[in-house]
Amino acid sequence: MASLPSRRAPALLLTLVGLFGRPAGAQQSTLLSSTDDAAQACVKSRLRAAGGAAAHLETVTTIRHRQKMERYDVKYYKLDLALENNSLNIAGSVWMRVKVGAQPLDSLAFELYQAAPGAGAGAPTMLIDKVEFGDGISSGLLRQGNDVTAALPQEAPAGSLLDAHIYYHGTAPSGNSAAIGNGFSTRSTVRVNGVTYPYNVTWSLSEPFAAHEWFPCKQVLTDKADSSDVWVTTTLPNKVGSNGVLSRTILLPDNKVRYEWKSRYPIAYYLISVAVAPYLEQVSYANPAGGPRIPIVDYVYNQLALDFYRTEIDRTAGFIENYSKLCGLYPFAKEKYGHSMAPLGGGMEHQTMTSQDGFSFILTAHELFHQWFGDNVTCASWTDIWLNEGFASYGEYLSLQAFPEAAPFTARAWMDDAHNRAQTQRDTQGNQVLRPGGSVRVPDSTDVNRIFSSALSYKKGATVVHMLRYLVNDDIKFFHALRTYQTTLAGRTGRTADLQRIFEMEAGRPLDYFFKQWYAGEGFPSFQVRWSQVGSQLLLQTTETVSMPTVTPFFDTELDYKLTFADASTRTVRLHQSQVSTSASLPVTGTITGIEIDPDQWVLNGAGLISHDLQLSAAPQPLTLAPNPATDQISLYNLPVPQATADVFDALGRVVRRQTVDATNPSLPTAGWAPGLYLLRLTDGSGQLVGKGRFTKQ
Repeated sequence: MASLPSRRAPALLLTLVGLFGRPAGAQQSTLLSSTDDAAQACVKSRLRAAGGAAAHLETVTTIRHRQKMERYDVKYYKLDLALENNSLNIAGSVWMRVKVGAQPLDSLAFELYQAAPGAGAGAPTMLIDKVEFGDGISSGLLRQGNDVTAALPQEAPAGSLLDAHIYYHGTAPSGNSAAIGNGFSTRSTVRVNGVTYPYNVTWSLSEPFAAHEWFPCKQVLTDKADSSDVWVTTTLPNKVGSNGVLSRTILLPDNKVRYEWKSRYPIAYYLISVAVAPYLEQVSYANPAGGPRIPIVDYVYNQLALDFYRTEIDRTAGFIENYSKLCGLYPFAKEKYGHSMAPLGGGMEHQTMTSQDGFSFILTAHELFHQWFGDNVTCASWTDIWLNEGFASYGEYLSLQAFPEAAPFTARAWMDDAHNRAQTQRDTQGNQVLRPGGSVRVPDSTDVNRIFSSALSYKKGATVVHMLRYLVNDDIKFFHALRTYQTTLAGRTGRTADLQRIFEMEAGRPLDYFFKQWYAGEGFPSFQVRWSQVGSQLLLQTTETVSMPTVTPFFDTELDYKLTFADASTRTVRLHQSQVSTSASLPVTGTITGIEIDPDQWVLNGAGLISHDLQLSAAPQPLTLAPNPATDQISLYNLPVPQATADVFDALGRVVRRQTVDATNPSLPTAGWAPGLYLLRLTDGSGQLVGKGRFTKQ
């Protein structure tokens, strides 16, 4: 979801300013209020609505039933339903067109909610009236909980297309099983500008496992339908918002009307949606460079809501144009984008028509970016939900960068806040404590709380995207990778391994280490930097500690160091932290007065320590190095101590070799090194500098 109060973003009214500490490298201490935090809002509303019941939900089908559903591929859904804006009652039919797999099919397995045994008369449930196939009515139905198996009148051949029409009616449950509330909800009041007033609205929100609560379906992420239609009959003056394009509106007897929506893009089951209310419709347009004019269709409660939210609603076009420039044309440009208002406590990125309870810069940016990351390319498993939520959260950051004049706060403040939330949590007394662990990878893909963890799936996920941008170190390559991900997997599902392969092509090197430590690994590093300046040389020693050493004992990363000089000038250098303790020697001009690590908040790292206390020998002994220039090796003579550590630095200050030397092993291999000038430093067992020298490699 886009944000978390629905799982998404802006429903909390209490500010979180001051609740979290400042992360290492933070330039400002201001934290975002939860009303500006799509992730926090989304999570809070989802889990607030679900309460304790959502703490751990199993998938609603069995392994055996999942295996039955894997025997076919969904090609098309058509929902033809009667709905009202003040009721959870549903009646109608769903047409499922499926392609039979490699083996003939004698029955069709799908999911539809059924009340638990003993629930009592009148309990919400869905009753199946009949199931029709192309050549007759099902010869028998088996219902086991929410699992339904309909026997075919005759076997469907392998590879054939099969049409099933499922006629049903009933009342949707209110068990708070969705990420935010229920799969299908209705409300008699809404809130705008702090005022609550009567207003009837009904809406769906199926993520992650709640679509079956309101229509028969196959809840398998990797099986997107190729296309869909949603027809809803309701009472005037209701309007119905849904996916795709409104192809027809048919007036019917008894003050009824049918809205016929169609979409010809692939769609995941949980992104099919409806919203029913006496909406006021507003249409505007986005004009992305190189693309068609895209309608933005907004269904808002009434004129009061439109007047209050108009400024924020009008930001949508600019967001679409910016995302299209960065990540490729809006994926559903042939249809539309839009919003349907519903009091769900945040937002939900229903394909081409997001559901939102209000409009803010952050929430609208988050939900919109889901159309690329979550809708066009959907995570293939809830284990990889960060591919949806981490990227949608990063969309907030990209919008803050693109529209600073309209932004509620700076992009840097957003990133500082993301680091704080990824690293801290509250104890039972409300005190801020370190969050030492937690991976971006979701270990239990049936745990709704964990799937939609604001700190891990949203905030830490966004910092991983940011670190990929830093790793590539080239925005042209970074956004090219995002566009490649979108075009390669358009209309399909993706896994972290797919993203990794694409970024490896852009980076030109394997990135398995990066994804092992930041996606599958847990925790984060902190850095202690000791430094000293000797003449025109800066000596740095950086030691890394980690918050979860038993899981991820080391983070291999590059780091930026910002050097401040006596004349107030600055210089930023990037060095590789390739081991727990690294040393570097850099040529500098001027007197250094201070050093800051990761000044632009690229790397997720905890509070570190920087000290100007790197101890040096008073007069390190000059070394005799030969041959100089070197060819295949360089030998050290007159060693000042029996044994020492030799560090060799190139002209850019990078460590090219570290080796122990003594009287029995006084040489360093240099074959294959680039020609140029090299600096050699010797340190003893306590880290003291005991010798140095220069040589040339020819």
